[in-house]
Amino acid sequence: MVRTLATLEPEAAPSIRPAFRPLRRVGIVADFLEERWPSMDLAAELTALGLERHGGGEFAPTILRPRMPRVLPGRFGRAKETAPSLERYLGRYVTYPRWLRPRAARFRLLHVIDQSYAHLVDHAAGRPVVVTCHDLDVFRSLVGAERERRPWWFRATMRRVKTGLGHAAHVICDTHAVRDQLLEHRLVDSRRLSVVPLPVHPDFTPHHDHAADAEAARLLGPADAGTVDLLHVGINVPRKRVGFLLRMFAALRQRHPMLRLLRVGGRLTLEQLGLCADLGIPFDAVLELPFLPRTVLAAVYRRASALLVTSKREGFGWPVIEAMACGTPVVASDLPVFREVGGEAVTYAPLRDLQAWVESVDRLLHDRRDRRQWAGRREAALERAERFSLEAYARGVAAVYRQVLGMRPG
Repeated sequence: MVRTLATLEPEAAPSIRPAFRPLRRVGIVADFLEERWPSMDLAAELTALGLERHGGGEFAPTILRPRMPRVLPGRFGRAKETAPSLERYLGRYVTYPRWLRPRAARFRLLHVIDQSYAHLVDHAAGRPVVVTCHDLDVFRSLVGAERERRPWWFRATMRRVKTGLGHAAHVICDTHAVRDQLLEHRLVDSRRLSVVPLPVHPDFTPHHDHAADAEAARLLGPADAGTVDLLHVGINVPRKRVGFLLRMFAALRQRHPMLRLLRVGGRLTLEQLGLCADLGIPFDAVLELPFLPRTVLAAVYRRASALLVTSKREGFGWPVIEAMACGTPVVASDLPVFREVGGEAVTYAPLRDLQAWVESVDRLLHDRRDRRQWAGRREAALERAERFSLEAYARGVAAVYRQVLGMRPG
């Protein structure tokens, strides 16, 4: 079982010590749970789980995560809705560094699981630190031809994060696309960069799970031969292009009136609901679902005819490999990162060409009528997903740890 040190009280630390003295203790520095960033929480969990199962007994991982500080609403003379941002800022850049410093010395190595926490590299009590860089979004106000407009204090804070990333003993990238971006902007030296693709969680499988399938049926309703479900998974942020997704869905419904859109990962905004009304999308044609337990999400993937990934930028694209691992075909934006992850198993559509998206999804839906064609799509997805195993990921991460610690290759 993965150990977790998730308390602000120093006296709680001895409770996480195993009965034996591990050869090399690794601290997995995770995001605050209160930030509700499921992909980063999953990355920390899978890293620790992979090392315990497939690390060859060389590393003993512990997930490190303090509690986010609470700020009383109104204490700073601000509206209530600003409190979470204030708490996040104080937590990341004040509380977490202070919490980590006295604990870092207990470990041979630290692994910061999210590049937006890379400032913690400089608070690791001299221990070597590995950072996983999933994307460069956090640095968009500092690098690139089209820099994001941000206030001076934000850019100053991001410079701290950028400096920490530059001080890391090694940086792991999910894809070669992200590695190339780091090199292009000269953020990390090539000798301290490795590519280790993230794994798909073992819960995502083509095999049925009766309890999870029953919960999916409760959420989605009973499977109906006349209804076809398209799925979109991800938080509702601008880069996911949910508005574009809705326009595509409206065009597809003109050809397939029984089509339904499943949205997992947060509710539509008022603007998006207004767009649905303008496009003539019936309210019951879009089913909004909350963040789901993995086994239930896997059941929803299995129920869906296809996953649609309309993002304009991503660092990896976990839903792509999760869907493939469940045998669900994927139609995704034609981005280098998706081609690297999905290979020939995914259908790609030009980013801004709405008609091309409609035609791509329409062809896929017609393929459902041909059992042989559909079985071929399913097998291609499953075969591609096998490349992203927990064991392969753990071996790659362990190889980086050995290099950083000056150990022999495994």
